[in-house]
Amino acid sequence: MRKKRLGNSDMELTPIGVGAWAMGGGGWAFAWGPQDDDDSISAIHTALDAGVNWIDTAAVYGLGHSEDVVGRALEGRSNKPYVFTKCARAWNEKREIQKVLKRDSIRRECESSLRRLKVDAIDLYQIHWPEPDEDLEEGWETLARLQEEGKVRWIGVSNCNVAQLERCRAIAPITSLQPPYSAVSPEVQDTHLPYCQEHGIGVIVYSPMKSGLLTGKMTPERVAALPEDDFRRRAPAFQEPQLTRNLALADLMKKIGARHGRGAGEVAIAWVLRHPAVTAAIVGMRSAEQAAGVVGALEFTLTAEEIAEIDSARKA
Repeated sequence: MRKKRLGNSDMELTPIGVGAWAMGGGGWAFAWGPQDDDDSISAIHTALDAGVNWIDTAAVYGLGHSEDVVGRALEGRSNKPYVFTKCARAWNEKREIQKVLKRDSIRRECESSLRRLKVDAIDLYQIHWPEPDEDLEEGWETLARLQEEGKVRWIGVSNCNVAQLERCRAIAPITSLQPPYSAVSPEVQDTHLPYCQEHGIGVIVYSPMKSGLLTGKMTPERVAALPEDDFRRRAPAFQEPQLTRNLALADLMKKIGARHGRGAGEVAIAWVLRHPAVTAAIVGMRSAEQAAGVVGALEFTLTAEEIAEIDSARKA
């Protein structure tokens, strides 16, 4: 199976990794609605059995619950994947989420993540959001210290702009950037991706299927029926006038996939993986069925003609 080295690390990653955002379940500010933990664990096991070798989660997903689920899923498994998680989002007893990059807070987050994930060291520890911006240097320096202490093996950032990447690089090397990237939201293509190529920073993109929009299974009716606590109900890409255009793009990906016996989601993933700066893509999955529907992306590539076909429709 093809793999790519992540930035300056020693980790060779499979083209896709398990995204555990939705595994946090419902009842928090950025939930995907209710989620069955057994389904989450089955999704993880299905992906790992297919050869996927990394999982990406975050402390804030479900306010610790996603990390708990990942820790449970990996107990007793011989083929342990790399485990990536994130910091810089804390919460209080009222389940209110706070943006924090202070040294002491990140250290507490790290210890809690190690405990929930049941690991001795986190393979990739990432600043989830560079907020508050004025504390970015303090937060990044703290991650560098945690790396020196062996609590985390490699350090990266998520959702940073190029100016913020420059500020972090002045303190310590950046192993990876995690930006959103999809055929619906390709904004980082002309800014972040060239910068990362120039400076040897790995890129693991999130939302390659735009939170389910490009799976070929989303419809206006399904969007309207999303649970009240599903953040997608409020996302512009899931509302008109964008929704109709995005679903048309998904239909095209469905047709392209059918030529190869693949699903639209695998086409959407292949589209982001075609970019040479992209090391791998985070793929959300909530059940064994969903996992089985995307693991084909481990080996699937698009032709130049198919990429042009998608790009033409995307820019129309």
